[in-house]
Amino acid sequence: MASTTVSAAALLFLTLIFITTLSSEAKDFLVGGTTNAWKIPSSPSDSLNHWAESTRFQIGDSLVWKYEAGKDSVLQVTREAYLSCNTTGPVAEHGDGNTTVGLDKSGAFYFISGEKGHCEKGQKLIVVVLSKRSSSVSSPAPAPIAPANGGAAAVVPRRGGGILGGLVVLGGLVGLLF
Repeated sequence: MASTTVSAAALLFLTLIFITTLSSEAKDFLVGGTTNAWKIPSSPSDSLNHWAESTRFQIGDSLVWKYEAGKDSVLQVTREAYLSCNTTGPVAEHGDGNTTVGLDKSGAFYFISGEKGHCEKGQKLIVVVLSKRSSSVSSPAPAPIAPANGGAAAVVPRRGGGILGGLVVLGGLVGLLF
């Protein structure tokens, strides 16, 4: 009977570890939830900031922009450059049409279009990244909210060892118990 109690407790512990592994997986977020969302908004309510405000970003996640290379670019800038739409001296500049930026720290990240006049017309984005994920078990993140423009909120879990690694560890440990 004592070994059954120990086995059940060990299985519960392993399940909690597995759930933690799943909830801490980094994600790639398609900016605006759709391809070609990196454009001058048709109205203030179509701003990418509305999309960003309804999305939870955490350290380790990435932003992915899809746009026509050579016709636009993504500039990561300071807060001051964001507010004034200053395209000179960006923190980083991307123009390949398939831009990925890793969110490596908590706080605000600022992005503007590098195309002349686009930032002034609202083609810009602020993303606020939450602090590092806790190693304790927490409730799952809420489901993504669809953007105001009716498109799907694209959240793509990264391929990698998160889920597979958790399954391997959980399977191996359960195997040891029985």
